[in-house]
Amino acid sequence: MQSATSTVDPAEVAKFEAMAAEWWNPHGKFRPLHMMNPVRLGYITAQIAAEFGRDLKAPTPFAGLRILDIGCGGGLLSEPMARLGAQVLGADAAERNIPVARIHAAEQGLDIDYRHTTAEALAAAGEIFDVVLAMEIVEHVSDPQAFLATCQTLMKPGGLIVASTINRNPKSFMMAIVGAEWVMRWLPKGTHDWAKFITPAELEGFLRGAALDPVDGKGFVFNPVAWTWTISDRDLSVNYVMAGMKRA
Repeated sequence: MQSATSTVDPAEVAKFEAMAAEWWNPHGKFRPLHMMNPVRLGYITAQIAAEFGRDLKAPTPFAGLRILDIGCGGGLLSEPMARLGAQVLGADAAERNIPVARIHAAEQGLDIDYRHTTAEALAAAGEIFDVVLAMEIVEHVSDPQAFLATCQTLMKPGGLIVASTINRNPKSFMMAIVGAEWVMRWLPKGTHDWAKFITPAELEGFLRGAALDPVDGKGFVFNPVAWTWTISDRDLSVNYVMAGMKRA
């Protein structure tokens, strides 16, 4: 579902269509995301809890919150958000991802609204959310500034956006493309386009340009010796994440 004003990049969508069946295989093409998911979830849940005054020790701390997971893929983030009590809409422009996500959610007994749609279509329909998750998607759209501006229209005043992407520098080329695609073969060659990677300064500028106030930024750091991911306050050299707020 793509409108004339969509920021969807058809070539990028095709890459993920081809890998749709792999989403829930922790040893398959999305192995890096499965490995990174605990730190992604830790960051997301901490930001939501802080901004909305929620106690993560409660049984369903995100009850009453409506969350959009844009570029949801197979639902690796949508499912944990639903388990925490949120009302979740998972949206993806890659049509083949949606049945995979729906089937897995049903197997887990989770009620998640998965749709083959775009941010622009949701905005045109007047959808509104407390939280927008734009994780590992900004580097795959045709116009990051326009995409984030659309995300802003989908947010309630005082709403939160969490966006992660990959920095653009020689280290990220070696780690995300040479390492992940060429050497380890975690992802098919060509999954990422280094020229579309986004520096932290650029992402901060895009957020501000979309009338969103950046409130936090962290790095997701992979240790190739321990094979673990950690969150860093200082190292945003490859994978990183930023949180922003829509002014109330």
